Amino acid sequence: MKLRVLGAFGSEGVSQRPSAFLVNDRVLVDAGTVAGALTVPEQLAVEHALVSHTHLDHIVGLTFLTDTLASAGDDLSVTVTGIAPVIDALREHVFNNVVWPNFATIPSREAPVVRYRTLAEDTEQHVGDLWVTPVSVSHSIPTSGFLVHDGSRGFVYSGDTGPTDALWKAVRRLGGLGAVVLECAFPNRLAPLAERSKHLTPAMIERELDKLPADLPVWIFHIKPPFYEETAEELSRLDGGRITVLQQDKTYVV
Repeated sequence: MKLRVLGAFGSEGVSQRPSAFLVNDRVLVDAGTVAGALTVPEQLAVEHALVSHTHLDHIVGLTFLTDTLASAGDDLSVTVTGIAPVIDALREHVFNNVVWPNFATIPSREAPVVRYRTLAEDTEQHVGDLWVTPVSVSHSIPTSGFLVHDGSRGFVYSGDTGPTDALWKAVRRLGGLGAVVLECAFPNRLAPLAERSKHLTPAMIERELDKLPADLPVWIFHIKPPFYEETAEELSRLDGGRITVLQQDKTYVV
């Protein structure tokens, strides 16, 4: 399974793109950036977008992807997939003909660019060639992490979260996982801000590690650009090589 890092950051900076991943060239996991990382032919190949929550740094690339698909003229579509509160928010607040065109009716209701799919929580479901289980995590708005696998290998994606338990319990029930893709937004000195906004710091992650299988690698994303060097240095002190900060534009094999 290939995991391509389109954007690795928790916001936008110079050459730093918001969070987005592409699995096996067809399935987006969050979409903070798409067109900034993929060629037009690569964008046209995307079939599904798993959305953890509706903060802009996880969805703004999806809006521009729909524009690209609509302009291609080949009856292309993307199935936007997530838990019910996420799908409802996208319908009401984003693709609503105010913030962005309602691509669920363009070019027609019968053949739209955007198709919505609601996933039941804590239930494994087929998305393209993958199996996906959404699990609610602890964030400031309704958010899910995802367990993603192809029948043999897979990974866990945390979405945005503070300290959580349900996702790690689900991890322990599933074999064949190659990595946890885990957010870390702020350095330790900003722990009060992380707690209020329900994000993680390196010190918080150190405590979360005790909830995970000891041999499971942890891949970090979502560091806020102004604090990247400070946060990455603090992460480097944790657990002797188990933690890797993901590199933008790199493809990892799970």
